[in-house]
Amino acid sequence: MAGTAKKGSRSRSRSRSRTRTKKRSLSRSSRSRSRSRSRSRSRGRTPSKKAERPMSVTPSRSSARLAAKVEGKETPSKPNELFNMDSDDKKVVPRTKRYEFGGPIGTFFIMFALPATLLLVNLACTKVSCSIRSIPTIPNKLSDYFDLEAVLIYIGWFVFLSFLYMLPVGRVVLGQPTPSGQRLQYRCNAFLSLIVCLIAFGVGVYFNMPLTILYKKFFQLMITAIVFSALLSILLYLKARRASKRNLAKGGNTGNIVYDFFVGHELNPRIGKMFDLKFFCELRPGLIGWVMLNLSFVLHKYKTDNNVDYALALVTFFQFLYVADALWFEEAILTTMDIIHDGFGFMLAFGDLAWVPFLYCLQTRFLLEHQSSLPWCCLPGIFILNLIGYYIFRGSNSQKNEFRKNPNNPALSYLETIPTTTGKRLIVSGWWGLCRKPNYLGDLIMALSWCLPCGFESIIPYFYPIYFLILLIHRERRDSANCHKKYKASWDRYCERVRYRIFPLIY
Repeated sequence: MAGTAKKGSRSRSRSRSRTRTKKRSLSRSSRSRSRSRSRSRSRGRTPSKKAERPMSVTPSRSSARLAAKVEGKETPSKPNELFNMDSDDKKVVPRTKRYEFGGPIGTFFIMFALPATLLLVNLACTKVSCSIRSIPTIPNKLSDYFDLEAVLIYIGWFVFLSFLYMLPVGRVVLGQPTPSGQRLQYRCNAFLSLIVCLIAFGVGVYFNMPLTILYKKFFQLMITAIVFSALLSILLYLKARRASKRNLAKGGNTGNIVYDFFVGHELNPRIGKMFDLKFFCELRPGLIGWVMLNLSFVLHKYKTDNNVDYALALVTFFQFLYVADALWFEEAILTTMDIIHDGFGFMLAFGDLAWVPFLYCLQTRFLLEHQSSLPWCCLPGIFILNLIGYYIFRGSNSQKNEFRKNPNNPALSYLETIPTTTGKRLIVSGWWGLCRKPNYLGDLIMALSWCLPCGFESIIPYFYPIYFLILLIHRERRDSANCHKKYKASWDRYCERVRYRIFPLIY
């Protein structure tokens, strides 16, 4: 019994040891499994799920773009969405080494020559004398150049027109495609701004406000405009250095600071989505300011002599018609070289804000301060000459604008055209078969008609058409070079068909 008991105890101990051994082995195996599972989860769980997840349902934008590219279903941006100037930089404007205006040295000289010319022309034509033979009297007082009231008037004028520009009134149109493929939106309400300014001027006359201050502080206002345009040009260049590369002007992206500053580094600088600085300055402050200066001259003449000369009234009307036409057809400027090709730099800023208003009023200021030597019987002939110029100018521009809007317009089916590799067609009949720039021809005829009432005692009032002729010849050459580069053989055929550039049978 004792042996049996010993055997039983031994067997029980063996069974217990076996049970413990099994438990240990089971626990070891379970640990090894858990370790292997944890390893497999840590190494392979995320890739396996990513591999199983289809790309089309991924919430990530970048992977969605990748999926679209893989599937070949990436959708292009809509034109209306392209006025966002901070979008991707896939289409950048390349650097160019093609210089105009004499390159950096030429533009550096022009930057100083333009303000100097504006000052000298106006100093040479004063109440005392208006002749190139006499030496201009240069003011020697600081107050003759800088006047706080003149500064406030000019800045207030700029801000007031900016406010009118931003009013939600007028048509919103799309501009031409930029080199990067954008089509920007523009609000066209410049003619409304002109009407508001005319009403404001009339109210000022009614309440006997000192509106002749524009004439009395003419020189100080001109200095303010020059300084303002220079400061604006600096801000524009600094802004352009931080702008997206797709928004740069091709001609002003040379890498040379002087040249890019003059020509304009950024093509369409904007504040927000709708305030286009170049489009705003192109027509409003300068052109409407020109009209306001002329009206101030007429008002001063009336208050001084209690009458207004026929010649002064006629030239004021001619120039008002010119400005009103430009503002009424504001949309047409979106197809010009200034908007499409040139950046917004010193060249356009100075031209729009200082050169245009304070040089183009030279004839009316001359007639205010000097009696016209031309007999009044010549005025009807000058009136007819201006109408002829305006008829050519408006007819050719309207024909071009309508054709650009809709080349398949049945009303223009009589026009002959030459197809190009870009898909566009070049007009070779109608006004544009007469010469390559019939609108320039009309513009020059009108410019001459503004000067003829001044007589022939002084050549200074004729500075404008002389300068304008040089400007338009140079601009036509620039445009022709760009078109030849764009249309190639088609442009050669066009030039063979339309031989004359501006003046039929002459040039």
